[in-house]
Amino acid sequence: MARKPRSVDLTQVSEWDDGAIRRKEDYLAAEEPLEIRIGADPLSVTMRTPGHDLELAAGFLFTEGLVQRRAQILALEALEGDAGTAAENLGNVVLAKLAPESAPDFEKMRRHFFAASSCGICGKASIDSVRARTLQPPNPDFRFDPEVLVRLPETLRASQAVFGRTGGLHAAGLFDAAGELLVLREDIGRHNAVDKVIGWALLEERVPLSETVLLVSGRGGFEIVQKAIVAGLPVVASVSAPSSLAVQLARELGQTLIGFLRGRRFVVYAGTERIGRVV
Repeated sequence: MARKPRSVDLTQVSEWDDGAIRRKEDYLAAEEPLEIRIGADPLSVTMRTPGHDLELAAGFLFTEGLVQRRAQILALEALEGDAGTAAENLGNVVLAKLAPESAPDFEKMRRHFFAASSCGICGKASIDSVRARTLQPPNPDFRFDPEVLVRLPETLRASQAVFGRTGGLHAAGLFDAAGELLVLREDIGRHNAVDKVIGWALLEERVPLSETVLLVSGRGGFEIVQKAIVAGLPVVASVSAPSSLAVQLARELGQTLIGFLRGRRFVVYAGTERIGRVV
Protein backbone atom coordinates (compact mmCIF):
# COMPACT_ATOMS: atom_id res chain seq x y z
CA MET A 1 0.00 0.00 0.00
CA ALA A 2 1.33 3.47 -0.89
CA ARG A 3 2.38 5.77 1.90
CA LYS A 4 0.08 8.71 2.53
CA PRO A 5 1.98 12.03 2.56
CA ARG A 6 2.62 13.47 6.04
CA SER A 7 3.57 16.96 7.17
CA VAL A 8 6.34 15.65 9.46
CA ASP A 9 8.90 12.88 8.97
CA LEU A 10 11.09 11.20 11.59
CA THR A 11 14.74 10.43 10.84
CA GLN A 12 17.96 9.31 12.50
CA VAL A 13 20.68 11.96 12.89
CA SER A 14 24.03 12.38 14.62
CA GLU A 15 24.29 15.30 17.03
CA TRP A 16 27.66 16.82 17.99
CA ASP A 17 27.51 18.58 21.37
CA ASP A 18 30.63 19.98 23.06
CA GLY A 19 32.95 17.28 21.78
CA ALA A 20 30.56 14.34 22.10
CA ILE A 21 28.55 12.82 19.27
CA ARG A 22 25.45 10.71 19.68
CA ARG A 23 22.67 9.20 17.59
CA LYS A 24 19.15 10.48 18.06
CA GLU A 25 15.82 10.82 16.30
CA ASP A 26 14.83 14.16 14.82
CA TYR A 27 11.74 15.57 13.14
CA LEU A 28 11.87 16.98 9.61
CA ALA A 29 9.34 19.18 7.85
CA ALA A 30 8.09 17.12 4.91
CA GLU A 31 8.48 18.38 1.36
CA GLU A 32 6.72 16.64 -1.51
CA PRO A 33 5.42 17.68 -4.93
CA LEU A 34 1.76 18.52 -5.35
CA GLU A 35 0.34 18.37 -8.86
CA ILE A 36 -2.78 20.39 -9.60
CA ARG A 37 -4.83 19.16 -12.54
CA ILE A 38 -7.71 20.79 -14.37
CA GLY A 39 -9.67 17.81 -15.59
CA ALA A 40 -7.12 15.50 -17.20
CA ASP A 41 -4.61 18.30 -17.88
CA PRO A 42 -1.73 19.03 -15.48
CA LEU A 43 -1.59 22.72 -14.58
CA SER A 44 1.05 23.11 -11.89
CA VAL A 45 3.57 21.31 -9.74
CA THR A 46 4.59 22.97 -6.49
CA MET A 47 6.84 21.68 -3.74
CA ARG A 48 4.85 21.84 -0.52
CA THR A 49 4.40 20.40 2.95
CA PRO A 50 1.46 17.96 2.79
CA GLY A 51 -1.66 19.14 4.58
CA HIS A 52 -4.58 21.37 3.62
CA ASP A 53 -3.93 20.51 -0.03
CA LEU A 54 -7.42 21.43 -1.22
CA GLU A 55 -7.02 24.88 0.31
CA LEU A 56 -3.62 25.20 -1.37
CA ALA A 57 -5.10 24.29 -4.74
CA ALA A 58 -8.05 26.65 -4.30
CA GLY A 59 -5.78 29.48 -3.21
CA PHE A 60 -3.44 28.89 -6.14
CA LEU A 61 -6.28 28.88 -8.67
CA PHE A 62 -7.61 32.11 -7.19
CA THR A 63 -4.38 34.07 -6.69
CA GLU A 64 -3.11 33.11 -10.15
CA GLY A 65 -6.31 34.42 -11.72
CA LEU A 66 -7.86 31.21 -13.04
CA VAL A 67 -10.96 31.77 -10.91
CA GLN A 68 -12.41 34.98 -9.52
CA ARG A 69 -14.97 33.56 -7.11
CA ARG A 70 -15.80 30.40 -5.18
CA ALA A 71 -18.64 29.35 -7.47
CA GLN A 72 -16.25 28.86 -10.39
CA ILE A 73 -14.66 25.88 -8.61
CA LEU A 74 -17.22 23.18 -9.29
CA ALA A 75 -15.27 20.37 -7.62
CA LEU A 76 -11.96 19.92 -5.84
CA GLU A 77 -10.66 16.55 -4.68
CA ALA A 78 -7.48 14.78 -3.70
CA LEU A 79 -6.85 12.08 -6.27
CA GLU A 80 -6.41 8.73 -4.53
CA GLY A 81 -5.17 7.03 -7.65
CA ASP A 82 -6.12 6.11 -11.18
CA ALA A 83 -4.57 4.42 -14.15
CA GLY A 84 -2.41 7.47 -14.82
CA THR A 85 -1.17 8.03 -11.28
CA ALA A 86 1.95 6.25 -10.04
CA ALA A 87 1.72 4.64 -6.60
CA GLU A 88 4.31 7.01 -5.13
CA ASN A 89 2.19 10.00 -6.17
CA LEU A 90 -0.94 8.94 -4.33
CA GLY A 91 -2.07 11.81 -2.14
CA ASN A 92 0.07 14.24 -4.15
CA VAL A 93 -2.47 15.12 -6.84
CA VAL A 94 -5.45 17.48 -6.58
CA LEU A 95 -8.06 17.41 -9.31
CA ALA A 96 -10.09 20.56 -9.95
CA LYS A 97 -13.20 20.94 -12.06
CA LEU A 98 -13.83 24.54 -13.10
CA ALA A 99 -16.76 26.35 -14.62
CA PRO A 100 -16.45 26.58 -18.43
CA GLU A 101 -15.55 30.28 -18.38
CA SER A 102 -12.59 29.53 -16.09
CA ALA A 103 -11.05 26.74 -18.14
CA PRO A 104 -7.45 27.75 -18.90
CA ASP A 105 -6.02 27.98 -22.39
CA PHE A 106 -3.19 25.51 -21.99
CA GLU A 107 -1.60 26.54 -25.28
CA LYS A 108 -1.05 30.03 -23.80
CA MET A 109 0.20 28.66 -20.48
CA ARG A 110 3.16 26.50 -21.42
CA ARG A 111 5.32 28.04 -18.71
CA HIS A 112 3.03 25.88 -16.52
CA PHE A 113 3.82 27.23 -13.12
CA PHE A 114 6.69 25.13 -11.76
CA ALA A 115 6.98 26.69 -8.31
CA ALA A 116 10.02 25.98 -6.16
CA SER A 117 9.37 26.05 -2.44
CA SER A 118 11.67 29.04 -1.92
CA CYS A 119 10.23 31.34 -4.55
CA GLY A 120 7.01 30.74 -6.43
CA ILE A 121 6.04 32.34 -9.70
CA CYS A 122 8.27 35.39 -10.06
CA GLY A 123 9.55 37.62 -12.83
CA LYS A 124 8.35 39.84 -15.63
CA ALA A 125 5.67 37.49 -16.97
CA SER A 126 4.03 37.40 -13.56
CA ILE A 127 4.27 41.17 -13.05
CA ASP A 128 2.69 41.86 -16.45
CA SER A 129 -0.03 39.34 -15.64
CA VAL A 130 -0.83 41.09 -12.36
CA ARG A 131 -1.10 44.52 -13.99
CA ALA A 132 -3.16 43.17 -16.87
CA ARG A 133 -5.80 41.92 -14.43
CA THR A 134 -6.83 45.47 -13.38
CA LEU A 135 -6.89 44.59 -9.70
CA GLN A 136 -8.77 46.80 -7.28
CA PRO A 137 -6.88 48.63 -4.52
CA PRO A 138 -7.59 47.11 -1.09
CA ASN A 139 -10.10 48.71 1.28
CA PRO A 140 -8.87 52.31 1.79
CA ASP A 141 -10.94 52.81 4.95
CA PHE A 142 -9.45 49.93 6.95
CA ARG A 143 -7.34 50.99 9.95
CA PHE A 144 -5.27 48.84 12.27
CA ASP A 145 -4.07 49.69 15.78
CA PRO A 146 -0.25 49.52 16.06
CA GLU A 147 -0.61 48.23 19.63
CA VAL A 148 -2.55 45.26 18.28
CA LEU A 149 -0.13 44.79 15.39
CA VAL A 150 2.92 44.28 17.63
CA ARG A 151 1.19 41.40 19.43
CA LEU A 152 0.56 39.38 16.27
CA PRO A 153 3.98 37.68 15.84
CA GLU A 154 3.77 36.11 19.30
CA THR A 155 0.29 34.78 18.51
CA LEU A 156 1.48 33.40 15.18
CA ARG A 157 4.52 31.66 16.65
CA ALA A 158 2.56 30.16 19.54
CA SER A 159 0.13 28.58 17.06
CA GLN A 160 2.76 26.97 14.81
CA ALA A 161 2.39 23.33 15.78
CA VAL A 162 4.62 21.80 13.10
CA PHE A 163 7.30 24.50 13.37
CA GLY A 164 7.53 23.72 17.07
CA ARG A 165 8.53 20.13 16.23
CA THR A 166 10.74 20.75 13.18
CA GLY A 167 11.90 24.39 13.19
CA GLY A 168 11.63 24.24 9.41
CA LEU A 169 8.36 25.76 8.27
CA HIS A 170 6.99 29.14 7.27
CA ALA A 171 3.63 30.31 8.52
CA ALA A 172 0.88 32.64 7.32
CA GLY A 173 -1.83 33.87 9.63
CA LEU A 174 -5.00 35.83 9.00
CA PHE A 175 -6.13 38.23 11.74
CA ASP A 176 -9.22 40.37 12.19
CA ALA A 177 -9.19 44.04 13.20
CA ALA A 178 -9.13 43.10 16.89
CA GLY A 179 -6.05 40.91 16.45
CA GLU A 180 -7.90 37.60 16.72
CA LEU A 181 -6.33 34.77 14.71
CA LEU A 182 -8.84 33.52 12.13
CA VAL A 183 -6.68 30.86 10.49
CA LEU A 184 -3.04 29.78 10.39
CA ARG A 185 -1.35 27.52 7.87
CA GLU A 186 2.24 26.23 7.69
CA ASP A 187 4.32 25.13 4.73
CA ILE A 188 7.92 24.78 3.68
CA GLY A 189 7.16 27.44 1.05
CA ARG A 190 5.97 30.80 2.33
CA HIS A 191 3.88 31.41 -0.80
CA ASN A 192 2.19 28.03 -0.28
CA ALA A 193 1.30 28.96 3.30
CA VAL A 194 -0.32 32.13 1.93
CA ASP A 195 -2.21 30.19 -0.74
CA LYS A 196 -3.51 27.81 1.95
CA VAL A 197 -4.80 30.75 4.01
CA ILE A 198 -6.40 32.45 1.00
CA GLY A 199 -7.76 29.11 -0.22
CA TRP A 200 -9.40 28.58 3.17
CA ALA A 201 -11.00 32.02 2.92
CA LEU A 202 -12.18 31.38 -0.65
CA LEU A 203 -13.75 28.02 0.22
CA GLU A 204 -15.42 29.65 3.25
CA GLU A 205 -16.67 32.45 0.95
CA ARG A 206 -14.87 35.14 2.97
CA VAL A 207 -13.15 36.76 -0.02
CA PRO A 208 -12.46 39.66 -0.43
CA LEU A 209 -10.55 39.88 2.84
CA SER A 210 -11.10 43.62 3.13
CA GLU A 211 -11.13 43.80 6.95
CA THR A 212 -8.18 41.56 7.77
CA VAL A 213 -4.39 41.53 8.15
CA LEU A 214 -2.02 38.90 6.76
CA LEU A 215 1.11 38.13 8.79
CA VAL A 216 3.85 35.97 7.28
CA SER A 217 7.01 34.55 8.76
CA GLY A 218 10.18 35.30 6.83
CA ARG A 219 10.34 38.06 4.26
CA GLY A 220 7.54 39.80 2.39
CA GLY A 221 8.34 39.17 -1.25
CA PHE A 222 6.57 40.11 -4.47
CA GLU A 223 4.74 36.78 -4.56
CA ILE A 224 3.20 37.40 -1.13
CA VAL A 225 2.07 40.93 -1.98
CA GLN A 226 0.66 39.79 -5.32
CA LYS A 227 -1.46 37.06 -3.76
CA ALA A 228 -2.63 39.32 -0.93
CA ILE A 229 -3.77 42.04 -3.33
CA VAL A 230 -5.76 39.49 -5.35
CA ALA A 231 -7.51 38.49 -2.12
CA GLY A 232 -8.26 42.12 -1.21
CA LEU A 233 -6.02 42.22 1.87
CA PRO A 234 -5.38 45.84 2.94
CA VAL A 235 -2.42 45.06 5.25
CA VAL A 236 0.46 42.60 4.90
CA ALA A 237 3.10 42.33 7.62
CA SER A 238 6.23 40.21 7.90
CA VAL A 239 8.86 39.69 10.56
CA SER A 240 11.64 40.26 8.02
CA ALA A 241 12.36 42.57 5.09
CA PRO A 242 10.22 42.98 1.98
CA SER A 243 11.76 43.00 -1.49
CA SER A 244 12.01 46.10 -3.66
CA LEU A 245 9.47 44.67 -6.10
CA ALA A 246 7.04 43.93 -3.27
CA VAL A 247 7.29 47.53 -2.06
CA GLN A 248 6.79 48.83 -5.60
CA LEU A 249 3.66 46.73 -6.11
CA ALA A 250 2.19 47.61 -2.70
CA ARG A 251 2.67 51.34 -3.35
CA GLU A 252 1.28 51.09 -6.86
CA LEU A 253 -1.92 49.34 -5.73
CA GLY A 254 -2.47 51.03 -2.37
CA GLN A 255 -1.67 48.23 0.04
CA THR A 256 -0.07 48.70 3.47
CA LEU A 257 3.18 46.72 3.63
CA ILE A 258 5.04 46.29 6.92
CA GLY A 259 8.40 44.66 7.55
CA PHE A 260 10.66 43.91 10.50
CA LEU A 261 7.69 43.42 12.82
CA ARG A 262 9.62 42.45 15.94
CA GLY A 263 8.97 43.38 19.54
CA ARG A 264 7.59 46.91 19.66
CA ARG A 265 9.10 48.08 16.39
CA PHE A 266 8.15 47.78 12.73
CA VAL A 267 8.83 49.57 9.45
CA VAL A 268 6.02 50.73 7.15
CA TYR A 269 7.09 50.59 3.50
CA ALA A 270 3.73 51.49 1.95
CA GLY A 271 0.32 52.67 3.12
CA THR A 272 1.23 54.39 6.40
CA GLU A 273 -2.23 55.96 6.58
CA ARG A 274 -3.79 52.67 7.71
CA ILE A 275 -1.48 52.44 10.74
CA GLY A 276 -1.21 56.00 12.04
CA ARG A 277 -0.11 59.56 11.39
CA VAL A 278 3.54 60.27 10.66
CA VAL A 279 5.11 62.65 13.22
